[in-house]
Amino acid sequence: MKSLVYILLITLFLPFVPSSAKAQQKKVLIFTKTTGFRHDNIPKGVAVMKKLFAETNITASHTEDANVFLADSLANFQAVIFFSTSGTILDNVQKAAFQKFIESGKGFMGIHAAADTEYEWPWYAQLVGAYFSSHPPVQEAKIDVVNRKHPATKHLQKIWMHKDEWYDFKDVKPGINVLMLLDETSYKNGRMGKFHPIAWFQEFKNYRMFYTGLGHTKESFDETNFQKHILGGLKYVMKLQ
Repeated sequence: MKSLVYILLITLFLPFVPSSAKAQQKKVLIFTKTTGFRHDNIPKGVAVMKKLFAETNITASHTEDANVFLADSLANFQAVIFFSTSGTILDNVQKAAFQKFIESGKGFMGIHAAADTEYEWPWYAQLVGAYFSSHPPVQEAKIDVVNRKHPATKHLQKIWMHKDEWYDFKDVKPGINVLMLLDETSYKNGRMGKFHPIAWFQEFKNYRMFYTGLGHTKESFDETNFQKHILGGLKYVMKLQ
């Protein structure tokens, strides 16, 4: 009888005992420092991402203090998101620390103006995969989802109509794994032609990156498709999928 009671107690309380997976909470750092153009959707975007990630057991911390990359606590994060950063945001010491962090096997996700950042840093150019060059006014456009197997795009149909600020890019790195292409015939004043990537990923020796050019507007963070897009991208770079 005692054995039966013991088994029942274990069964009852086991869900409340943290497993090793639960004990090691997944954490991501959202970094939004700007020295160039500053997007007015940063506060909303950060709030939405914190809530969205928390729902999948990922804790998000937010800062604009670049000295975070020099702190021992950085090792507790599994990835860093550059969300609409702009301009030169890290000094040489902070750059070295960030590079060491990523190359240790951690993940990187860039959203929108992450491509408008650190133009004079060759390592970052390789990491992010392209730099911003221009954009027309915000408008709806047709996105061709050319890879629907990736966590960031598997929820999408082959065509996604979306309203945003459409970046043109320069210095596009050969070999990036394109997830989505913009159809420039579907909106005005695109400047890249038929090959206009707007989201991509790269897998390096022991770390991953994902970038999306979407995310300029406040409204985009209310869209389920966009939320799933960035959540899938984060899970990919954190090696959760």
